[in-house]
Amino acid sequence: MDRDFGLSEDQREVVLAVREFMAERAGPVAAGFEERHEFPRDLFRELGGMGLAGIPYDEAYGGGGQTFLTYLAVLEEVARGFFSLALALSVHHLSAFGVHAFGSEELKRRYLPRLFAGEWLGAYALSEASSGSDAASLRCKAERSDGGWLLTGSKRFITHAGQAEFYLVMARTGDGSPKGISALVVEKGWDGFDFGKLESKMGWSASPMRELLFEGCQVPGENLVGAEGQGFTIALAGLDCGRLGIAACSVGLAQAAFEAALGFAKERQQFGKAIIEFEGLQFMLADMATQIEAARRLYRDAGRVRDAGGDYSTGASMAKLFASDTAMRVTTDAVQIHGGYGYMQEYPVERFMREAKALQIVEGTNQIQRMVIGRRLAEA
Repeated sequence: MDRDFGLSEDQREVVLAVREFMAERAGPVAAGFEERHEFPRDLFRELGGMGLAGIPYDEAYGGGGQTFLTYLAVLEEVARGFFSLALALSVHHLSAFGVHAFGSEELKRRYLPRLFAGEWLGAYALSEASSGSDAASLRCKAERSDGGWLLTGSKRFITHAGQAEFYLVMARTGDGSPKGISALVVEKGWDGFDFGKLESKMGWSASPMRELLFEGCQVPGENLVGAEGQGFTIALAGLDCGRLGIAACSVGLAQAAFEAALGFAKERQQFGKAIIEFEGLQFMLADMATQIEAARRLYRDAGRVRDAGGDYSTGASMAKLFASDTAMRVTTDAVQIHGGYGYMQEYPVERFMREAKALQIVEGTNQIQRMVIGRRLAEA
């Protein structure tokens, strides 16, 4: 498989540097962070020091000024070595995107340099206990107060909650329609802003997830991102980018599972020969390799469309849908190829399988992706 498919020479150099970093620094310690349920903050700062926390953004604010495709290829490489670290990078970019694309010049200069340097970690706060797929029904409220906004309510399933310094929060500032939602930047440590308990999850143990609790949190008026009532538009634009990020992460995770299964199949002896010599396993591996390559080409094509200024929304949904389903199939088959060993924590494929499941849920469930794609087909 061509992991560098479609990349220019300059992009390949960036990816190669990340590949080396993951092999030498992050990959060998990934299992330990997962076992300890510890967020790899120092590794994230190192990614920031390498210029990876703001790859596709304006250099005027400390970004890398590179293409979105470069960012996606980097995400895939990080996910191949340490999935939770890739997720951290993806969510971080998702939170910064709103300010970079819609924020005032003052907001950009105040927050983006710290985010892009990896000094600050970002979180994206849209989901609530009663509004997941139906995100427009959110209830968290922001009311005008003292020239700013008084934020009340809660957010659920927020990645980086408690760890992040920067939170892009979607709150209701108007009526009950999507046009009544606005986006606000909130900082950790502000009065009236706290966190719920740490969630216990099936996977992604090194990625903290908690509830955000707002009890009269005063947000300055200048921390409104874009115009009042523009929040849902900002959220959806961010999710298009985020879906491509999740697609890239899915491919990286699937690649790691495939490589583990291939290596095991070459070493494991049964009936006097390596199990890879059995046609049934060869067919499984062939399907895995084909699905991964198709998913890679799908997300990279959508990334190129985005870089060219085209409409990539449907392509992002297709890439996220196919790549995350592929990650689930490939990791499941990797466990099967390992046999009884695949169910043991001694081998990484059981963790890969647990990590893959959530990819079919985050950034819009795969049922929602099919709705998005289907509606676009009906409109054509």
